[in-house]
Amino acid sequence: MITPVSKTIDLGDGRTIKVETGKLAKQADGAVTVTMGNTVLLATVCAAADAAPDCDFMPLQVDYKEKYSAVGRFPGGFTRREGKASDYEILTSRLVDRALRPLFPADYHAEVFVNITLFSADGVDMPDALAGLAASSALAVSDIPFEGPISEVRVARINGEFLINPTYEQVANADIDMMVAATIDNIMMVEGEMDEVQEADMLEAIKVAHEAIKKQCQAQLELSEAVGKLVKRTYCHEENDDALRQDVHDKCYAKAYAIATSGTSKQERTASFEALIEEYKAQFSEEDLAAKKSMIARYYHDVEKEAMRRAILDEGKRLDGRKTTEIRPIWIETDCLPMPHGSAVFTRGETQSLTTVTLGTKADEKLVDDVLCRCKERFLLHYNFPPFSTGEARPQRATGRREIGHGNLAFRALKRMIPDEYPYVVRVISDILESNGSSSMATVCAGTLALMDAGVQIKKPVSGIAMGLISENKGTNYAVLSDILGDEDHLGDMDFKVTGTRDGITATQMDIKVDGLSYEILERALAQAREGRMHILGKIEEAMPSVRPDLKPQAPRIEKLRVPKEFIGAIIGPGGKIIQGIQEKSGAVVSIEEIDGEGHVEISSANKESLDAALAMVRGIVAMPEVGEVYDGKVTSVMPYGCFVEFLPGKEGLLHISEIEWRRFEKIEDTNLHEGDNIRIQLLEIDPKTGKFKLSHRVLLPKPEGYVEPERRPRREDRPRREDRRPREDRNENHHD
Repeated sequence: MITPVSKTIDLGDGRTIKVETGKLAKQADGAVTVTMGNTVLLATVCAAADAAPDCDFMPLQVDYKEKYSAVGRFPGGFTRREGKASDYEILTSRLVDRALRPLFPADYHAEVFVNITLFSADGVDMPDALAGLAASSALAVSDIPFEGPISEVRVARINGEFLINPTYEQVANADIDMMVAATIDNIMMVEGEMDEVQEADMLEAIKVAHEAIKKQCQAQLELSEAVGKLVKRTYCHEENDDALRQDVHDKCYAKAYAIATSGTSKQERTASFEALIEEYKAQFSEEDLAAKKSMIARYYHDVEKEAMRRAILDEGKRLDGRKTTEIRPIWIETDCLPMPHGSAVFTRGETQSLTTVTLGTKADEKLVDDVLCRCKERFLLHYNFPPFSTGEARPQRATGRREIGHGNLAFRALKRMIPDEYPYVVRVISDILESNGSSSMATVCAGTLALMDAGVQIKKPVSGIAMGLISENKGTNYAVLSDILGDEDHLGDMDFKVTGTRDGITATQMDIKVDGLSYEILERALAQAREGRMHILGKIEEAMPSVRPDLKPQAPRIEKLRVPKEFIGAIIGPGGKIIQGIQEKSGAVVSIEEIDGEGHVEISSANKESLDAALAMVRGIVAMPEVGEVYDGKVTSVMPYGCFVEFLPGKEGLLHISEIEWRRFEKIEDTNLHEGDNIRIQLLEIDPKTGKFKLSHRVLLPKPEGYVEPERRPRREDRPRREDRRPREDRNENHHD
């Protein structure tokens, strides 16, 4: 018999979240379904019985997947089935991974696989806000060791009011959009974007999110008790030798401390640490070393960590000799490459980003065909982290999750600074050439400079900084570090990245590795981060005081205009004849689409002449002919009574033989006008009934002296009406006689 167990979480606004276990995927170590409205997620967790030999880390794999069937759609492509993970799926997986990973026991090294699958959605509620709750709930009803529970929520501020897990429609109007993960007691992870908000507002949003998370964690504890699976599995994944641990500490700590306080460069420091461990290993025979190698490496890592932390906490000395609030030296070069539309090198200490900007047309838009998002992106940011940036000798493979995550953070930092309705598609590419911490923040700074160098009129420059934390005794003794190194990130307790303008924060990402992070420490870190951001902004403004006033010569030129909906067909023409003709004649690229009941036309070209020519032709199509206006026309056909002249694209009128010149022509051949000839005309009249155009060329010519207008036969409409004429019998009386 299936006996599911469930708990319901009340969000306080009429919405609820239901967490249920015992019905689906019962062979997994833990499985739950999370339901909110029409959104349904299944989360499963499975762990290996034992760890792989010599594994000294937590091999956790989190995969979030969305099924196209969840929204009643077929996947694209020839196979018509789900393929590799989208960026959105990867980013959601990372959000869950970063919240879970610190809470597994430090000596638990068995492989753990967390799979979260979206099986139903209606596009109203955002499933990524439920993924962390689903994963933690699956762990809560399993026997896998885990020091949780945790949960994640999205918090957004809309019109000054904070909302938990807002809908897609609501979050579109938010000036704060953050994902927050936490246990009942502590914040674990924060990531989001903001519209230049103040530090106090960001802290308030985190507090609001934490209150909602506490309720969700309590529900998981109750679900775990109801299931009865409270006994976690036993494990022994590390072989330890306390005597060896002490020996490594006694013989290496003082030397490691000296290296940690020497203020050397990354490569020199790394070489010194490696030489120290090799010196220690030299005392062992090959047989003993083979047996103890992994333990020595683990214990020596602890020595390095302790030395670095004690140097900072006791003496305020960092690995490179800086003070805790000091920013590494910065040098900047803009316009460093001749052909990209914008380029810049931003170097801070031993971290360097070479960033380029490419400006494109509508044809360069990124088409997104995710399960819950079918849209186009006009601002792209790609982050590349080649192995040579850290001196590693290994091949460069496909883009990894880390690169997608770091690029997304920089993307969120800069995207709100792109001008509204900017005509260009913008691609920013950051290639990290050197890395020693905070490469994503170097990307933000280099991206700002490259955009300014490209002539993109960004609203304000943006800078970014990564903050670290070294703490002990539940945060009672701590030091906040500005502009952290790679080792300070690896060996420290926090990686807190903050980006913003002079007026406020635009994006943030924070990972916590310890318990006991108070809001006092967060407030201190944010204040110190602001000081660092202002310092870096000063360097950016010094190198690039203002945006380049114009695009570079090699950049494409784009013009946009909106036209009434009824002109869309006229611009395209039958079978695309008109728009193709405009492109052939001008050499420009023309595209048009209907948006919100209007025609949006985009014209792009590599040179101004062809752009202007295409623009004139499009404007000609949508222009309304005006009586009395003079136009340059082209003869399209010649008839015995005159010729037809196209004076605006798609608009032609009759130039009667009598309106060609002041002198009288007996036949059209005498005019010497031929099809294809150019002729200047004036619009004399628009027939109110038929809409036909009457044209004249002679009114633009000097009138001959003494000219007398010849008497003309009355036009049909000027002749007497039938009822005004004589009766037929009167008109025919002579005939009868």
